[in-house]
Amino acid sequence: MTRSDISPRHDAPVELTTARLHLRPFTAADRDAIHAIYSDPVVMRHVGHGPHRSTADTDAALSAFRRTLERRGISFLAVIERSTGRLIGDAGLYPLEGADDDIELGYTLARDAWGRGYATEAAQALVEHARTELDVARVVATVDPANDASKHVLEKVGMTASGGRTAYGRPHAVYAVELRRPAPPDPQPRG
Repeated sequence: MTRSDISPRHDAPVELTTARLHLRPFTAADRDAIHAIYSDPVVMRHVGHGPHRSTADTDAALSAFRRTLERRGISFLAVIERSTGRLIGDAGLYPLEGADDDIELGYTLARDAWGRGYATEAAQALVEHARTELDVARVVATVDPANDASKHVLEKVGMTASGGRTAYGRPHAVYAVELRRPAPPDPQPRG
């Protein structure tokens, strides 16, 4: 299977609802709220490309998310806090650059949303979506080795350390969760 073979259901936009969150495609109305998050240097210190310097950077990211969602059926989604209706970040599954079979889990939340278990809740919903709706063998996450909080989230959703890779010009740890097990070998040769 190659990345182009990822084939979720395309009969409706990807939307996931958890106890406290709603994940949905970004809209034009989300731009200012997500730009405030993407331009915060504290929030973005562990994110590969760093803080967005202008709304043009955010517009480019949102366009890429939309194109990927249309073409592949997966992308980063807006994370909405259900109790307030407020956009608090992004979370999603995205084709992993340079890997044919893997999709990458990622999330970025506003500082005031940290420490509430939202990253774990969104990540769990996305891993479950990949398990039940996507034909992929595993989900991976690339994390800055200094980001202990994110490593803890990944471990809570069943991911384990699985080596490393260079991303955005620096080393990153890779975490992975297997979604389907290989078939056991046939104990009897067929003749």
